[in-house]
Amino acid sequence: MKFVRDMEFEYGSVDQVTSLIRRVVAHNPSPFTFHGTGTYIIGHGEVAVIDPGPLIDTHIDALLNAVAGEKVTHILITHTHNDHSPAAAPFKAVTGAETYGFGPHMPGNYWKKIGYSGPLSGDLDFAPDHILKDGDVIYGDGWSFEALHTPGHIANHLCFGLKEENCLFSGDHVMGWSTTVVAPP
Repeated sequence: MKFVRDMEFEYGSVDQVTSLIRRVVAHNPSPFTFHGTGTYIIGHGEVAVIDPGPLIDTHIDALLNAVAGEKVTHILITHTHNDHSPAAAPFKAVTGAETYGFGPHMPGNYWKKIGYSGPLSGDLDFAPDHILKDGDVIYGDGWSFEALHTPGHIANHLCFGLKEENCLFSGDHVMGWSTTVVAPP
């Protein structure tokens, strides 16, 4: 299987992926984020946002500009790594939308057992307003998602199946450009 590494985009701009899906890429390129974290806007008028991304002011501003004139009704979080969920708090503060996710970051006891005391890559401040479990369905105006619990990349990882597009938002569970990291425990 070949990895797909070609991607045309411009930081801060909104790309129309399908008639129902738009994408804004955060300017946080790295070996773990490829060109940057993808944030997705689903719907028109009343929208959901998947993975608001890292705490980068220009990215949060780009997201707010992308949904100007629309009502954000749901903020969906695939997982609590620092490139996916931290922007949820300031984005929620402006939009008033509630957050949905599997739960808070779960670093487990593995790191303590091996004596690691350095920084972890988790968003320890995030706790969803609505806790989702495998199979839960979320409805919005013209769209619906099924939450799929997919531990592996991280214990609280969810994928979201967009029924209207027969599309899966895989967070970091599946990536087209690289093999994902599966961190203990």
